[in-house]
Amino acid sequence: MPNSNRGAFSRGNGTITVIEEPVLRSYRRKAKIVFYVTWILAGLLAATVAASKWHPILALFAGLAFGLITGLAAGAIVSAWPVIRAIWWWAPETALFGGLITGWIELAGHTTLVYRLAAVAAIVGVPAAVKPVRGWLNALAWCLITRHRVRTCFSEFIITNRTGSLPLILWTQPSRVGERVWVWLRPGLSLDDIQGRLDKIATACWAATATAEPASTSNAAYIRMDIKRRDALTGSVRSPLLALIPPATPARDTDPAPQPTALDLADVTAADVTPASRPARPGRKPSPPATLPVPQATTAADDDIKDWL
Repeated sequence: MPNSNRGAFSRGNGTITVIEEPVLRSYRRKAKIVFYVTWILAGLLAATVAASKWHPILALFAGLAFGLITGLAAGAIVSAWPVIRAIWWWAPETALFGGLITGWIELAGHTTLVYRLAAVAAIVGVPAAVKPVRGWLNALAWCLITRHRVRTCFSEFIITNRTGSLPLILWTQPSRVGERVWVWLRPGLSLDDIQGRLDKIATACWAATATAEPASTSNAAYIRMDIKRRDALTGSVRSPLLALIPPATPARDTDPAPQPTALDLADVTAADVTPASRPARPGRKPSPPATLPVPQATTAADDDIKDWL
């Protein structure tokens, strides 16, 4: 799309796109629909309520006025939603830099240059010297970076609807392996579209891997993304069990006991494996042991007789 068709701020010969023109047109159409629907419904409802105390004609005009004000407010919110969403994207950075500038102005108005330099040195030096504070600030900085990198992914290669509106990145917080991002998808995008591009998302976020899964069992538009920069299982974990051992406990030999290399079983005789005979049941005569017939030798005369039979 040419740059002239985009809503942008001009800078020199180029442009910086803030809100796409198709998105602005789409929300303007939605704002008009919301305005008329709200005006009619709110006006009729307000006129019905006011008719119980006022004259019907006066109640009708009051209801139309109330519906007009309500419709204008609803339409303005819908029309300005792309701008509100852009402000939400940059809200942490805006609040941070606004706080720093305001604090410096207040500090400059009540202190001298020496105290201002001492305050700046303390603000910069304490996080640099204290490891927990430095790690916490580093995690917050990566959260801000990840929000914009994920938004860049949606803007560059995950747009699938006609207007090109981007999903709403709700919140980002640090995790043990990186950052966790909650995203509200808009129509035209599903979790499968995100999972099919996780390798590109990890590359864009300067991370090792990325995962995406549903964040709600009742709404498929609410998903959770994990941007993983390190493996938590490779770190050393201190066991709290050592603190439970009394200091006076004598040390023991830590050499491992010899492991058996073969089975050490006693000799087994034939009598040990002979099964015992079952006892006879009461009132029943024990059966004699079974015997096999012994073959008898035959003579030549017997053979002659068998031939005649």
